[in-house]
Amino acid sequence: MSEAPIPSQLQGQVVAFRADASLEIGSGHVMRCLTLADALQAQGAQCHFLCREHPGHLCELIEARGYPVHRLPQEARDTNTAVTSVTEPKLDHAHWLGASWDEDAAACLPLLAELAPAWLVVDHYALDHRWETTVLDRLPNSRPRLLVIDDLADRRHIADLLLDQNLGRQAEDYRGLVPEGCQVLAGPRYALLRPEFREWREASLSRRAREPGLRRLLINLGGVDKDNVTGQVLDALITCDLPENLQISVVMGASAPWRESVTAQARTMPWPTEVVVNVSDMAQRMAEADLAIGAAGSTSWERCCLGLPTLMVVLADNQRGIAQALEEQGASSTLDLADLPRSLARCLAGISAPHALALMSQQAANRVDEKGADRVLSALSATTQES
Repeated sequence: MSEAPIPSQLQGQVVAFRADASLEIGSGHVMRCLTLADALQAQGAQCHFLCREHPGHLCELIEARGYPVHRLPQEARDTNTAVTSVTEPKLDHAHWLGASWDEDAAACLPLLAELAPAWLVVDHYALDHRWETTVLDRLPNSRPRLLVIDDLADRRHIADLLLDQNLGRQAEDYRGLVPEGCQVLAGPRYALLRPEFREWREASLSRRAREPGLRRLLINLGGVDKDNVTGQVLDALITCDLPENLQISVVMGASAPWRESVTAQARTMPWPTEVVVNVSDMAQRMAEADLAIGAAGSTSWERCCLGLPTLMVVLADNQRGIAQALEEQGASSTLDLADLPRSLARCLAGISAPHALALMSQQAANRVDEKGADRVLSALSATTQES
């Protein structure tokens, strides 16, 4: 059944995003917000970003994509100007904010008051209902609708819409954490994928059916990879039995602290190994790769959409659920960082059997299609129409 056409309720609306990137946070939150911003802009919305200037922030990248960035100071504001905090347990990821939640709210309030957005999108593990209530209740103009993007289901929100695109996630997981009227968009059918993944899906799946085998390996362990897991993977690959004609492509972010070291290491590999930075053709690279070694973050849904078999690396605790769910579905295998050479050799042996790559590819493609952003836009438009 085809998806319903997207209404035009977002035409001319201002949408503000509160999301951060850093060496610790990584780039995933900002990147998926950029994907949503692109989709909203195509519908005529005007998107703005509010970001704190952490080490490894992506403010210049956001601006290069055409969106205004309202930069929050890296240092905490004077507590005398901050909103009084409510005594509640500290969030597990509170330190990601670079300030207390009430200091952050005080910094965002004048910016949001000037923007007067119709929608506020919050994608930040360090923010919950306290920040949301403080900001929305104190804005002098009409109260914006609130979309929260989350992966954890570990704190309360006052959202109108909540998006959790992770495999195995259900709306019931947020029962008691969101208002009864909040619509929860749960599961990878709502995965925020850029349009190029829609464009490459058919060609990618067709090629895998025609040309099984391992000739091109893609390595992408996030935009930051602060612990140089990429270097560990390259070291471990040297000990593995791989085809002589293998070609390796390593994709890194410009803010990756180990980029120069990995580039030097790539020159010593037994197979031709390139290191590329901040690529604009990621969908094509994934479509042309036969196997990926990648982080178990939001890029997982991009790989699934293109049916790219993956050996997955868990780089943060919040990625464990994704890795486990995809492995249980036969869509990937998970590497053990504690014993990477042996784990990598075992996983590669497991996919060397005839049709093993093709089977993993099909299971991955069955988990995610290319229409998630359309479904999110439809929900945003429908909720806007209700106001």
